[in-house]
Amino acid sequence: MDTQGDIIVGSRVWVEDPTTAWIDGDVVSVSGEVAEIQISDEKTLVAKLSKIYPKNMEAPFGGVDDMTKLSYLHEPGVLQNLSTRYELDEIYTYTGDILIAMNPFQRLPHLYDAHTMEQYNGVPFGQLGPHVFAVADASYRAMINEGKSNSVLVSGESGAGKTETTKMLMRYLAYLGGNVPTAGRTVEQKVLESNPVLEAFGNAKTVRNNNSRTGYSFNYSCIPTIFNTLQEIEKYKLGNPESFHYLNQSNCYELVGVNDAHEYLATRRAMDIVGISEKEQDSIFKVVASLLHLGNIEFDKGEDTDSSALKDDTSNFHLRMTAELLMCDPQALEDALCKRMMITPEEVIKRSLDPIGATVSRDGLAKTIYSHLFDWLVTKINKSIGQDPYSNSLIGVLDIYGFESFETNSFEQFCINFTNEKLQQHFNQYVFKMEQEEYVKEEIDWSYIEFVDNQDVLDLIEKKPGGIIALLDEACMFPKSTHETFCQKLYQTFKAHKRFIKPKLSSTNFTIAHFAGEVLYQADQFLDKNKDYVVPEHRALLGASKCSFVAELFPPLPEESTKPSKFSSIASRFKLQLQQLMETLNSTDPHYIRCVKPNTSLKPGIFENVNVMQQLRSGGVLEAIRISCAGYPSRRTFNDFLKRFGVLAPEVLQGKYDERTACTKILEKKGLAGFQIGNSQVFLRAGQLAELDAWRTVLLSNKARVIQQTMRTHMVHKQYTALRKATINVQALWRRRLACKLLEDIKREEAAIKLQKNSRRYLAKRSYIKLQYAVLVLQAGLRAIAAGKEFRYRKQTRAAIIIQAQWRCHSASSYYKKLKRASLMFQCKGRGRVARREFRKLKKDSRETGEFKEAKDKLEKQVEELTWQLQLEKRLRAELEEMKGLEIMNLQSSLQAVQDKLEETNAMLEKEREAAQNSIEEAPPVLKETPVFVEDTEKIDILTAEVESLKALLRSEKQKALDFEKIYNEAQESNEERRKKLETTEVKVDQLQESLERMIQGFSNQVLELKMILSTSSASSSITRPINIYDHADATSNALNSPTLDPNPVIISSLTPDALRQIVQDLSPSKSSGHENAESDREGAFDDFF
Repeated sequence: MDTQGDIIVGSRVWVEDPTTAWIDGDVVSVSGEVAEIQISDEKTLVAKLSKIYPKNMEAPFGGVDDMTKLSYLHEPGVLQNLSTRYELDEIYTYTGDILIAMNPFQRLPHLYDAHTMEQYNGVPFGQLGPHVFAVADASYRAMINEGKSNSVLVSGESGAGKTETTKMLMRYLAYLGGNVPTAGRTVEQKVLESNPVLEAFGNAKTVRNNNSRTGYSFNYSCIPTIFNTLQEIEKYKLGNPESFHYLNQSNCYELVGVNDAHEYLATRRAMDIVGISEKEQDSIFKVVASLLHLGNIEFDKGEDTDSSALKDDTSNFHLRMTAELLMCDPQALEDALCKRMMITPEEVIKRSLDPIGATVSRDGLAKTIYSHLFDWLVTKINKSIGQDPYSNSLIGVLDIYGFESFETNSFEQFCINFTNEKLQQHFNQYVFKMEQEEYVKEEIDWSYIEFVDNQDVLDLIEKKPGGIIALLDEACMFPKSTHETFCQKLYQTFKAHKRFIKPKLSSTNFTIAHFAGEVLYQADQFLDKNKDYVVPEHRALLGASKCSFVAELFPPLPEESTKPSKFSSIASRFKLQLQQLMETLNSTDPHYIRCVKPNTSLKPGIFENVNVMQQLRSGGVLEAIRISCAGYPSRRTFNDFLKRFGVLAPEVLQGKYDERTACTKILEKKGLAGFQIGNSQVFLRAGQLAELDAWRTVLLSNKARVIQQTMRTHMVHKQYTALRKATINVQALWRRRLACKLLEDIKREEAAIKLQKNSRRYLAKRSYIKLQYAVLVLQAGLRAIAAGKEFRYRKQTRAAIIIQAQWRCHSASSYYKKLKRASLMFQCKGRGRVARREFRKLKKDSRETGEFKEAKDKLEKQVEELTWQLQLEKRLRAELEEMKGLEIMNLQSSLQAVQDKLEETNAMLEKEREAAQNSIEEAPPVLKETPVFVEDTEKIDILTAEVESLKALLRSEKQKALDFEKIYNEAQESNEERRKKLETTEVKVDQLQESLERMIQGFSNQVLELKMILSTSSASSSITRPINIYDHADATSNALNSPTLDPNPVIISSLTPDALRQIVQDLSPSKSSGHENAESDREGAFDDFF
């Protein structure tokens, strides 16, 4: 690549960065072989000059379409150019004849429509922008014009877009030569429609891609599609895809944005187009369904040692379904899976397989069936397209997997990387050949260019007898060999090989230094994956199938049944096929397309520098650039060279030289050696273009400083002149403004004096008019107040007389009512005493048997009298309440009258005030001051005093009204209390009446009991003495004759139920004469109660 040239302070350079691969910055200082660089994010780092590359600051905005046109052909320059074009959706870029295709991860239909194909049709390569159609057209024109076969090699890692690129190539080639109809359809249609069939049966989902040809699982795209029609599920006895062993290992059953039902219909339609009949299609999907059932057959230990048998009924069901779909004998299928036939000179021996061996046999059978099915599809499609086996030339499109390096690398990665080593060698030779052709075309002197050859790696892998493949086959042929013994053999054989590395911490791994980097391989399964036994039982079983399609997949081979199972190495077969491929490629003119995956997230618009750089290395692009740099990597046409570097020798441009001579003189003037001048271009060695750019930068920098110095002088002088002129203008403006301001102040002062004079006069006049008006109003108001005061005095006197009369009437009526109530209460109490005295007499008489009935009658009469007295008291109280109500109404009317008079007085006062106001307004205006001003003032004082006295009178009247209202509220409260007491009295009277009824009933019961006692105890000498109920008559009479009125009379209605119960007990006859004292006590208690 280009060397660093003359890197000086201020140069824009590229420096390595672990996160972004390369980052640009400015050189701050250079010290020996080390430079300090200021990067764009304000960070500084130190790097060696050998690790720094100059950046082209004059690169086109959209990049260049051919990276050989870059001024600096190095890794960061290539990476920047690809990134710039990718941001503009320019996904194709040339590197000489090599096309680099970036996967956009989005649809770009404008790049592949019919108009675009018409544009590239017949156009020389490189005349239009980079495109896959340009590569296809160049290969097609070379085949037509030169009659030589061509090949297009499409490579890249999984997800880089190899499949889509191949489809575009086939589409364009079919567009050019496939318009002849065959069997009703054109070759173009058949070629395009063959893609869905090949993708369905040849592509699978991997961890890196949803449509990859490098899938190592059995989950091919065609298998999930048959689960999307109910008819197919019932027909082939299929269930949930998760239940099949060959499908559930990836845990992925659906793809985002992919409709399996649509894919199934597209596959069916494509099969129709390429000439596969409906019967053959049904047979194909029968075979696919049989493989799913075959994968679910599981084995367990059999009865004999080292034998196997079906594990359970589920395995038996899948075995029968497999046999039914393949139309073969179930028992023969079981024997083919669980047993092996060994042919010896003496006899044929059947050997049983253990469960692990049976499982391996099952998977081998599935792979064999699917491999034959895919080969049949390819043959069928080629026949349908109409490929001529006798054609002299062809265009081969090779979609090859790219270099792979994962965390776990097994036998598959070993074979893939072996293929890429072969292709890289072919690629290096092709690039070297192109360089030589370019030098011959320009007729320059050149010598052999050395480049890094990877033949030593190929020898390490494929050389006989000591290569890795040979040692692997040797280990597989010995039954006791293991992966440990195989690795130990590798360690011993290649311990001195520079491309072979032994890990320090593992005895089963080894590392190979490939052209794209070191890869660590895990050899745990190398031996198992390399073994590929041809099992006669499998071929015989399927060849004897009743299904003609299955039998066609396995035609009989000559002498097959007489030979025992022989070992066949996968690696050897792979090596042979690769050798045949390389022979085919060497016989064609190759065209290379390197597909690059810009990011690992598979999203558009993301460009990961480290990821892209790794793919460019593994794809050989950077190696091709290195080969170019080994010769003359920098080349410019004469015109471009003079335009860019003519400033280094202006005298040459002014002289009359042709372009070739002018370019030579410029280079000689700068002392460069080793360059070449071709017929149309200048060829420079690595680093020489950078030196020219450095000299050009220094020259332009010096010229720029001179220009800057002159411009700064001119600008400063111009600025000073403008500043002086502006200062003079500003001074003049300020002087004019100050004079205007002084004149304005003088005018304002004169105007203020005039305003003050007129305002003082106006204020004095307005004050006089207001004073005159106030005096007139005051005089009229005082006269009105005096008249109103006299009127209110007379009216209040009359109202006071009325109120006094009403109050005296109310006082007398209240006193009379109190006296009447006291008399009634006294009478009631006296009657109660008399009644109690009579009751005691009755009680005494009731103790004798003959007097009970009489006492009962008297008591009933007394109860009637008491009831009558109670009713009388109720009527009296009702009358009293009515009188109180009338009295309250009178008080309310009196109060209302006082309020009405007060309102009337206020209304009259308001009218007088309005009359006085009107009289003031109607009075003639006062023209001059009167000498009676002092007398009016005295009247005003008198009227003011009268007003104050009227206010005091009004306050006293209001206070009286409030007092009357308070008395009225108290009377209402007293009336409410009396009403409540009356209700309580009525309740108690009802209780007394009930008690008396119960007491009478008790008297009746006692009389009956007494009669019974008298009849039974007539001979008894002891008779109870009747109780004298008049024992306390004297005390009671004295109390009754007392003239003093009891202020708190006892109310009969206040008798409680407990007291009545005690009375009934007291009235019961005594059973012994010794209880007279207790009887007299109870009588006293009864008297106290009444």
